[in-house]
Amino acid sequence: MPDASSPSPPAHGIAGWPFGPAFTGPARPASLPDGLPWPRIRVVTVVRAGAALGETVASVLRQDYPEVRHDLVAPGDAGPTVARILADPTVEYLLWLDADDLLAPGALTALALEAALTGADAVAGLRVLFDTAVQGLDGPAFAAGPGGIASMSGSVLWARGCLDPAALIDADGLFDDAAIWFAIPEEARRSIGRPVLLHRLVAAPIPPGGLSIVSLTGTGTQGGAGVAQRRVAEALALAGHRLTPIALSDRPEAAEWTDTFPQAEADIAAAAPDLVLAGNLHGATRSLDVIARLSQRGPVALVLHDLFPLTGRCCHPRECGRAALGCDAACPGPDEYPQLAPGRIADMHARKRAVLAAPSGPWLLANSDWTLARARELAPPGTVAEPIRLAFPTAVFRPGDRAALRRRLGLPPDDVLILISAVIVDGPDKGFDDLRAALQTVARPDVGVVAIGRLDDPARLGLANLFAPGLIADEETLAAWYGACDLHVTASRHETLGQTPIEAGLCGVPTLAYRTSGLTSSVIDGVSGRLVPVRPGALAEALGALVDDPATRARLGAFARIALESRYSPAAAALSLETVLRRHGLRDAAAGPHFAPAMLGHFPFAAARQAGAAGTVPTASRPLVRRLRRAKQMVLGRRMPLLVRRCLYFAGRLRRSLP
Repeated sequence: MPDASSPSPPAHGIAGWPFGPAFTGPARPASLPDGLPWPRIRVVTVVRAGAALGETVASVLRQDYPEVRHDLVAPGDAGPTVARILADPTVEYLLWLDADDLLAPGALTALALEAALTGADAVAGLRVLFDTAVQGLDGPAFAAGPGGIASMSGSVLWARGCLDPAALIDADGLFDDAAIWFAIPEEARRSIGRPVLLHRLVAAPIPPGGLSIVSLTGTGTQGGAGVAQRRVAEALALAGHRLTPIALSDRPEAAEWTDTFPQAEADIAAAAPDLVLAGNLHGATRSLDVIARLSQRGPVALVLHDLFPLTGRCCHPRECGRAALGCDAACPGPDEYPQLAPGRIADMHARKRAVLAAPSGPWLLANSDWTLARARELAPPGTVAEPIRLAFPTAVFRPGDRAALRRRLGLPPDDVLILISAVIVDGPDKGFDDLRAALQTVARPDVGVVAIGRLDDPARLGLANLFAPGLIADEETLAAWYGACDLHVTASRHETLGQTPIEAGLCGVPTLAYRTSGLTSSVIDGVSGRLVPVRPGALAEALGALVDDPATRARLGAFARIALESRYSPAAAALSLETVLRRHGLRDAAAGPHFAPAMLGHFPFAAARQAGAAGTVPTASRPLVRRLRRAKQMVLGRRMPLLVRRCLYFAGRLRRSLP
């Protein structure tokens, strides 16, 4: 349910904007991440009779962007004014703002940062469409051609060098922005998934019809990959699609021996979806056989929350090269989750490849550049692999008052607090030994560590100043712990993306990580954090430098919020999937995407913010269970021998057969 922070939200949905106090996030750093000055921007507005210019002008003045100049011109003067601006070498970007429209809070900073990071000639953001209330949001830059949209004025930042003054202004002083947008090469255009414009409507839009989509998981949406799948599904629902969540099974102990799911498959058939969006299936099955059957009925997209669909058994091949050559009984970790008897691995790999290589095989959706490259490397020739963005609740994970958060959580007010976070903090793929060694090098009385997640034996970290709240299943509470810290660090080397760096960055907390795997996308080096080489001592050295440099931490934290909100909001995720749907003919390319009014609630400046989810991770184990788990790990490590797995399977069957 929305968290109403204003008793009577204004028509455009942003309380206090542009004349009163409004949430605008952390202060903009004085220069760009590379140290260069922020670009100079000219905003041009053609004055019209009856237009409410006061709000338009105030929305520009409130941007916290000193390098902007706002020109108010009469219709007959628009052409000459723009020609003078384009001839002025001191102007770097131009934005055309219609009278009656408003820039959203922080719009110029978000647009300028994305332009600086990518070198794009044009950067478009979202429009909030309103009359007496918010009617929705749209992303007009995704229309197929100039005829598909009415105007993008105010939602696009244009590089001066890409504009031709002879083709800009028509007889009425209007800017033919659509024609210019599509004249720019596609690789020189960017879109960000956050509102930059509040557009006053003359007539309410008619949203395009949505698709029927089944969001399919193995055992549900708890845990990292399950949470990611749920968030993507929620983003698609906000884009007007009809989502049906379905889980294959509630029997994880049977996954190694289960390939058919009669009830789940019947439920999917009854939903008659236009698309099945599947992800995180290995908790219910070790095969892709169910994907093969579903693909015979209609399109299936498989989200690569890990690399399990591309291997014979594992989620991350690590340094093992067998996934590229053919997984077999020589697998180095058949007893590690997701376990599979060695004699079955070669056949399972062949079966998976057959599913992916089939003419009706699933599209692979990769959530980072690294994952996309690995998918194209490991998948059979001809397999379709597409890039997408994951969705994050950008109004829940937001910067807060760090001192107030520490008082609320009982944390020391003046210590440097380092955050480590994972569902299983000491999991085998999280680089626990490297992390512990790095943390111990900075251990001192004024440096503390916050460990969020399952950590059965906190003493293994060897830290005196440790705060371990354990698993946190509520997003609002999790965001508070993030926001109370100064720096997030991970030693993981195997992430298809890495969700915790993005969650931390949205809270204004930078991340230190290795330069490897999907972390090269979730941590923007020098912008939202620091990436270091995978070599002994590199993490500890960089950690020590950041602990002693509060100015750099604050600067990186501010950039992290701005950049990651633009790239990983629910709207950004939905827009990335919209591109995939259009490419495969499931959506009409002539209609711009339209979002429900509730999409605005996913941004912290909204008058009514969307509340966070609860139940995102399993409840904490009882002390006896934790002791038994520690004892098992002392004897068997983290492996689960085949005999034990079979005993658990038969015990589960027996338990279900009892009245």
